[in-house]
Amino acid sequence: MDLEQMWGKAVKETEVIRHRISPLQTFKVTDVPYILLCESVVNPGDTVVRKGHVSVHEPSLLMPPNHPFFEGFGFEENLCIDKDTLRTFLLLRGVSFPSLKYNNEIRAIDIFEGCLDKAVKHHVNQLEKEEDVKAGLIVGNDECWQFSVIIFVGGIVMRSASKDIRNLMKDAM
Repeated sequence: MDLEQMWGKAVKETEVIRHRISPLQTFKVTDVPYILLCESVVNPGDTVVRKGHVSVHEPSLLMPPNHPFFEGFGFEENLCIDKDTLRTFLLLRGVSFPSLKYNNEIRAIDIFEGCLDKAVKHHVNQLEKEEDVKAGLIVGNDECWQFSVIIFVGGIVMRSASKDIRNLMKDAM
């Protein structure tokens, strides 16, 4: 599957079941934990569970606009796609991210023995029981999981933008 097909599949199949309630921090690194659920390609009827977090770093120097750094998403290692190609690909589709560093780290990949619907219910209940307001719950496609995580983080960045602008203006005065 090429990059265009992966993107299209991720846009169509990614669903954020549970949003992160806490906004991003304007002046320090924010860890954005997530649980990504995907139907297993290898074991039909089971669900692949990826637990990880994306660290969204504050800018440490002035960078050109729309020049994000994505690390840990496996684009270079698994798909042989360099960072510039990915940035250009997203930008040409009207997807722009602030010039920050987005570092993805997967803590665990497990199999939930059950269909996707059961896995969603299980993880929603677990997050509610733990009163976890920071972790997001995402459903996506296992073949394009990287884009599902990027879509999730992009939503958080968009929701935090107005607060970040106010904080930056307040800090400049």
